[in-house]
Amino acid sequence: QVQLVESGGGLVQAGGSLRLSCAASGPIFSTYYMYWFRQAPDKEREFVARITGSGNMVYYANSVKGRFTIFRDNAKNTLYLQMNSLNSEDTAVYYCAAARRSYFDSNGAQSMDYWGKGTLVTVSS
Repeated sequence: QVQLVESGGGLVQAGGSLRLSCAASGPIFSTYYMYWFRQAPDKEREFVARITGSGNMVYYANSVKGRFTIFRDNAKNTLYLQMNSLNSEDTAVYYCAAARRSYFDSNGAQSMDYWGKGTLVTVSS
């Protein structure tokens, strides 16, 4: 069983930065692919980024590529999302998720093994 708790959300001005964290319980964190998804009001949950268990391979949605960085610290059982150059379209609840398999788009959301409860990011213009 893996429990995920996100933190680091908040209100930021357009052009600013935030770093999200996702603390995971359990000794097998490093065996999971980890993901960030987001869900804006009245929109479907959207894939943001994915990282392998070792952290050596990452993948991003086109909408965040070049602005967001996903990374993990397996010694601390923690996943991160560094978000730079934020704009109003990044406003959403951000969720971390874990899965045994690799997915590359929003369709993967239905196959996640574990979810956090989310943290709200609001970007003011």
